[in-house]
Amino acid sequence: MTKTEGTLDDLYFEWLYKQVGAVNNRNPKRSYWELCRQLYKTPFIWHVPNDDGRDMDGKDLRDEFITECDIQDIEINWLQLDCSMLEMLIALSRRASFLSSGEPGDWFYKFLEHLKLRRYNDSEYNDTLENHTEAEKKIQNILERLIYRTYNTRGVGGLFPLKNAEHDQRKVEIWYQMSVYLRENNCIENGP
Repeated sequence: MTKTEGTLDDLYFEWLYKQVGAVNNRNPKRSYWELCRQLYKTPFIWHVPNDDGRDMDGKDLRDEFITECDIQDIEINWLQLDCSMLEMLIALSRRASFLSSGEPGDWFYKFLEHLKLRRYNDSEYNDTLENHTEAEKKIQNILERLIYRTYNTRGVGGLFPLKNAEHDQRKVEIWYQMSVYLRENNCIENGP
């Protein structure tokens, strides 16, 4: 998401982070502020038909933020910015929660786990300047694997790895990947 208004973006990012993490958590081994910041700066680009629904779900969070925080006089350009990976993942975690048991935050961290991003807590991310830069590169590679669907045909390396995939998951829209994953893993009753 290309940023245009620093203050509005800061408020919005904090609001997004509250949806999945404890903003006041100062333990760097349990905080994901830096990872979420990178997710926020990375656009969600969709290539498979109907994944535009995930894009729209993510952008809809902006309206919720504006209403909940009683924000006035929003620049139309800000509302039309690309959906970020963070927005898409938060909106998707809410959808997964609605369709199953488990809270949206639990699903968000399950997605991070599937993507192999869960290890990038603030402690890992900020250890040293060199590690910070190295972490950013590794995270970007993981996000590109998700965006360009270079994970395997069963979805391993993506958001919804399957044991028994009937179709090449790289060609299946995210909504159907999630639906099959929820059924295969009995998440409807058991959660993430």
